[in-house]
Amino acid sequence: MGAGPPPVYDHVVWIWMENHTYSQVIDNGRAPYASSLAHQCGTVTRYSTVGSPSLPNYVGATSGSTQGITDDAAPSAHPVATDNLFRQVRAAGRTERSYEESMPGPCALASSGRYAVKHNPAAYYVGPTDRQACVADNLPLGGAQGGALAADLASGSLPSFSFVTPDLCNDSHDCSVGTGDAWLQQWLPRIFASPAYKSGRSAIFVVWDEYTPVPNIVISPTTAPGSVSAVAVDHYSLLRTTEEMLGIPSHLGRAGAAPSLRAAFHL
Repeated sequence: MGAGPPPVYDHVVWIWMENHTYSQVIDNGRAPYASSLAHQCGTVTRYSTVGSPSLPNYVGATSGSTQGITDDAAPSAHPVATDNLFRQVRAAGRTERSYEESMPGPCALASSGRYAVKHNPAAYYVGPTDRQACVADNLPLGGAQGGALAADLASGSLPSFSFVTPDLCNDSHDCSVGTGDAWLQQWLPRIFASPAYKSGRSAIFVVWDEYTPVPNIVISPTTAPGSVSAVAVDHYSLLRTTEEMLGIPSHLGRAGAAPSLRAAFHL
């Protein structure tokens, strides 16, 4: 663990996985890599969802409210005009980008193959600058050897906030926990080896959208190995923590009353 966390981080990365409880991932033999990371870094044992099914959790985590959504319908059914984390980051003069695996093109508004638009929250926001920003910054992930995220990691141009979504197989929605674990083992070492992470001013959150208790891993250079928190938190806590880490002074919706993760994990 380093001397102390930066007051404002250069980079915060979210990686979203799917549809498993804590015990199905952490300390489960089918997920050795994720389990090892949780012990090497940090994890919360009482992490809850904020809605059901998937989409309310993705929208809640990025806007501070589920916005009344209770299904997984496409952006055409749920245009969300409210403020959101992507817009907050841009308004603060910083950069944001979503990396969506198997998405057929930038800001695709309909599911296709193994790409699920319900797992791409930026595609739902339609307020000022949101759609234009989505077209510019909501990109196909590409492969670990080439593509948008690999290029940004290699060039030192990772944005201030990154939202990373594996496809329906690699996020373990349609495929096994082991498949998702192998995907994390392919990608996370590349992030750790990047100039952005080596700077000591970056942090990574790996979270599953549902079910409660939600599996999660908190990774940063200043998080003490084996950090475990039993404080009751949810996706709104992730939002609040990220706003704080990126120097955003206001909190969206229910993030304002949610516990922060910064103290527990020395962020």
